[in-house]
Amino acid sequence: MGLRESLEGALETHEAQNPGETVREEAKSMMLNIIEFSNLRVDDVMVPRVDIVAIDEVASMRDLLEKFVDANHSRLPVYRESLDGITGMVHVKDFMRWMTAKGAKRSRGKSEKQQLAGLAISAAALSTSVKQSGLHRDVLFVPPSMPVSDLLVRMQASHIHLAIVIDEYGGTDGLVSIEDLVEVIVGDISDEHDIDENLQIKRNEDGTFIADGRVDIIELEEQLKVDLLSDEDEEEADTLAGLVFKIAGRVPTRGEIIRHGSGLEFEILDSDPRRVKRVRINARNVSDSAIGSEAEAG
Repeated sequence: MGLRESLEGALETHEAQNPGETVREEAKSMMLNIIEFSNLRVDDVMVPRVDIVAIDEVASMRDLLEKFVDANHSRLPVYRESLDGITGMVHVKDFMRWMTAKGAKRSRGKSEKQQLAGLAISAAALSTSVKQSGLHRDVLFVPPSMPVSDLLVRMQASHIHLAIVIDEYGGTDGLVSIEDLVEVIVGDISDEHDIDENLQIKRNEDGTFIADGRVDIIELEEQLKVDLLSDEDEEEADTLAGLVFKIAGRVPTRGEIIRHGSGLEFEILDSDPRRVKRVRINARNVSDSAIGSEAEAG
């Protein structure tokens, strides 16, 4: 019996023997995730190269501003010529300080917040390149095989909270932030931007849909005009990620295609060992019958 199974058994025994001391589900999940954490590698939790949002060092500060607004990230990797030449990162706090220094009207006795009210940045300042701004911070460079526990210790010791994953040829394979590591233990850390934007179901020009794994099943059924769960199974899953897990019997990996009995195809765009994060849905082969099915790997 493994450590995870032993802990689950101990928790069940404790609750059976102490009915008044039920362990909260969130606490159980965190304890079990801590055990899993020690078994994970960097490439299990990294943001893949294709999803990295970064900026060229020769781009202007105006471009950087637009990138921060669009990405909703606090840190952006900076590269020279291509993603294989990442030289550091820019933190949004440093960028805001730079904007304040360049554009705020300085007045004695006024706070930085009050000075921001008079912000007026010149076109010349905004045309400054990211490299010329001097806002570069260091990043860590790590191999995909590094245990995530080692990376967390290294981030804590260095106070550098962004790591670039480098493959055997020296190219950029992915990216890991300290938030990615924390989420392995505590689950998704969502802010108001995540809720507003990431949970949308977006229709592509080719007729496919892109959906967040946390999208509610009922909402998805309304969008697709397809019944996804039978009456007997409607308690089995509440979200798209839960549905995909139920069909596959496991958490599928990025690139897999999971087929639903209705004809829907779920292509996994992003996932980690614990959950499905983003899915492309192909509804072109949907039939008028058949709900609930076994998974097929594509």
